[in-house]
Amino acid sequence: MLKPKISDSILCEGLNKKDKKSFDLIFERYWKRLYLYAYKIFQDQGICEDIVQEVFIKLWENAESNPINNLEGYLFRAVKFRISNAIRNLKNTSQIDDVLGNLPLQHPVDLDFEFQETNGLIHRSIESLPEKCREIFRLSREEHLSNREIAERLDISIRTVETQIYRALKVIRKNIGELYILFFFAFL
Repeated sequence: MLKPKISDSILCEGLNKKDKKSFDLIFERYWKRLYLYAYKIFQDQGICEDIVQEVFIKLWENAESNPINNLEGYLFRAVKFRISNAIRNLKNTSQIDDVLGNLPLQHPVDLDFEFQETNGLIHRSIESLPEKCREIFRLSREEHLSNREIAERLDISIRTVETQIYRALKVIRKNIGELYILFFFAFL
């Protein structure tokens, strides 16, 4: 017989009382989802594990002083915030481009106003790209084709594909500002 699932609100009540069992259940319920979410954006196993671990450490440390109304939302926002910090701390543009290059252009339906506004800026920036550059960028980001697959499909060199993607990212950064793009992509 299956045990009934304990609601997040009951787990939060236990957490506020520093109940270790409640914390363990929260950890079991959310660790993998939070890690996969972080990895989808950052794609560095060690950093993503650290980010999720830090979120749970802070959750435990602040359990009594920080009542939580929406546990899932709180945890995912905390991961987003830490990913944003990790992206901001990247040392060079190529590392930033690597992270941005792994991000999809689409987001779940429940977009907030700020996301919609930024998404519109990005899509207008993409539309302003020269036709070939735009086509290559879309094949890379929307159809998730590798540089080699794009090169074969369009009968161009891999280096041309890399250059066009670099130029597209440069235009997007210029149009909306690098900090704004980092903030936006950190909240996917």
